[in-house]
Amino acid sequence: MSSRDDVLAAIRQSLSRGTGDGPPEEVTDRLAAKNRNLIPARATGLDRAGLIETFERYASNVDVTFDRVGNLAAVPETIAAYLSAQNLPAKAVRAPDPLLDEVPWDTFPTLDVRAGVPLNEDQVGVTSAAAGIAETGTCMMLSGPEHPSTLNFLPETQIVVLPADRLVAAPEDAWDLVRDAGSLPRTVNMVTGPSRSGDIEQTILLGAHGPRRLHIVLVDGSEA
Repeated sequence: MSSRDDVLAAIRQSLSRGTGDGPPEEVTDRLAAKNRNLIPARATGLDRAGLIETFERYASNVDVTFDRVGNLAAVPETIAAYLSAQNLPAKAVRAPDPLLDEVPWDTFPTLDVRAGVPLNEDQVGVTSAAAGIAETGTCMMLSGPEHPSTLNFLPETQIVVLPADRLVAAPEDAWDLVRDAGSLPRTVNMVTGPSRSGDIEQTILLGAHGPRRLHIVLVDGSEA
């Protein structure tokens, strides 16, 4: 038995716990119950239109910009138009995400998009999100082979292609999706607007620790 085991055994004994071979029954019961605390009224009773309106409102409050399209076929032209309006090159690196694989990138040949991890010279990153949380205007990003976490931090401009059917009302709903997936990702990033800091004289600076722009292309599914 190691010194670590000795310490943990002493703690268990002082708490009148068992051998530590598994979590106490009350812990497993609490995890299974998924009890929720008070959820704000703005995140309750929302239909699809309410989810979209609330998500856009709270995300816009933290400097997120939006385009809304009816289907994935409209994504390349929409992204190209956004990059042109921002005076950015028509070039991006995207996550090797199955959703983004469905986007017909080759229908807009002036837009250069490659799948992979971002390099220092990449100014624009394109990802999806596991969920969009209406209550706070937050995108939940799950790390993995299909979503390198560096895409959330390295490019100065992040574009999120988000299907409207991934919108949920509250953070608790988003965590339910993660649990129901069966295995936890290594990293969960909750992204609410562009990166910002007020450390220096309380002056807000965008892009302090990540993207200075966050643009969401919301795919509302209104067209086949």
